[in-house]
Amino acid sequence: MSQTTTMTVRISGALSEFVASNVGENGAYENISEYVRDLIRRDKERAEREAFDRLKAELTRAFAAPEESYRPLTAAEVIARNRG
Repeated sequence: MSQTTTMTVRISGALSEFVASNVGENGAYENISEYVRDLIRRDKERAEREAFDRLKAELTRAFAAPEESYRPLTAAEVIARNRG
């Protein structure tokens, strides 16, 4: 089961006005919490998409490399290389 965390965020000025314009009767969200949760979800999706795009780019480069640039590795060598 997921844990619920309560957070307090202070914003003022133009940011506060912007949030207010997106919440309530004239906004797309019923309340600030709903708005913030949506922003966090979208940021999480963006980060996951960027990670996937980096992986795709790395795989594309790997598959485009000439066959002779590859060398066989043992599992221990791969583990050692990835440990840094």
